[in-house]
Amino acid sequence: MNDPLKKYRRRFRLWNNERRLQKERRDYDAAFRKKGLAVPDEETLRRDLRRAFPGIRPKARGAICSIAIYHHYNWENYSLKPALEKFGSVRHYDWYDDFNHSAKDWRSRGKALMNRALCDTVAAWMAGKPADFIFLYVSGELVEPETLARLRRFGVPLVNLALNDKEHFVSKIRSGRAFGARDICREFDLCWTSTEDALVKYCVEGARPIYLPEGANPDAHKPYDLEKTIDVSFVGQCYGNRAEVIGELVRRGIDVRAYGFGWPAGPLAVEDMVKLYSQSRINLGFGGVIGHPDTFCLKGRDFEIPMSGGLYLTEDHAELANAFRRGEEILTYSGIDDLEEKIRYYLAHPDEAQTVREKGRARALADHTWEARFAKIFRLLGLLE
Repeated sequence: MNDPLKKYRRRFRLWNNERRLQKERRDYDAAFRKKGLAVPDEETLRRDLRRAFPGIRPKARGAICSIAIYHHYNWENYSLKPALEKFGSVRHYDWYDDFNHSAKDWRSRGKALMNRALCDTVAAWMAGKPADFIFLYVSGELVEPETLARLRRFGVPLVNLALNDKEHFVSKIRSGRAFGARDICREFDLCWTSTEDALVKYCVEGARPIYLPEGANPDAHKPYDLEKTIDVSFVGQCYGNRAEVIGELVRRGIDVRAYGFGWPAGPLAVEDMVKLYSQSRINLGFGGVIGHPDTFCLKGRDFEIPMSGGLYLTEDHAELANAFRRGEEILTYSGIDDLEEKIRYYLAHPDEAQTVREKGRARALADHTWEARFAKIFRLLGLLE
């Protein structure tokens, strides 16, 4: 049924959510200042973790035994698990086959059952061959603080990964519990966030955070020797301003192909997606957080496309400077006119485009593998020689 008020309700929800996030940020900033807190540097993290785990001794690469707790949505088993396996054996718990966290009875029944099964599984594994480290990619929607407290009793470091703390550090609240990291973060020994400005939030909540962006897996994200037959491509969900921007580029006469949920062409398998990066002269990126103007964060494709040898052109924002030399290793744009100008310039100058591709791939391989991310975590914990 046609709903003439749908777009207005959507705009109201976005406006209301933006107000909530702005207030959340102001409140955390004020609490951070009032308490006189400081974001811990790496030396402080290393010292605190040594104090928490005085019995840890560094091991050779390949000798670290890990337990990994996450659901494979579409990228995790191509990135997280292979990176962990570079350091040793990995036992992976994915609850989704037995416990669907999208089911209607998740909060009333499924969550408690999954949390119990999670603890039982880890207990059985630890009784057989104790792990050196437990890695999680979970949220408060999935696990309870009490579950994490039980895992802590095994006496090994717990590290959690969170990839969008700009929007989801608190997120929805049901029965007083936040869907995001707010109510569980202090139960981890180290909170790995890809959102730099969320460090303040973690500190206020009594957690120990480290800022590390996502990465890419060079075994999966690699160049293919394919003819470049597509001028511009984009891979990702259709939301926010993405359809509007891509539609405007098409109206201006630029050939753009879009893939992912919500686009007519639909999503691509991982290998086909990576091949598309090689088939495209330019790979388009969007850095925004859904529904929030002028709010940006680093994303997986920021590393996967350069590592795959693609020419990456994405929205300009400050966090990109932490990862690449903009204009040399990746390209950035501000607004539709700047985007069109850069697309036309690099389509007309393929040699310059190739130079950016090569520099971007070299930087991604040197600094932005998931293996490098985990190596840093392991060294902070004192687990890696």
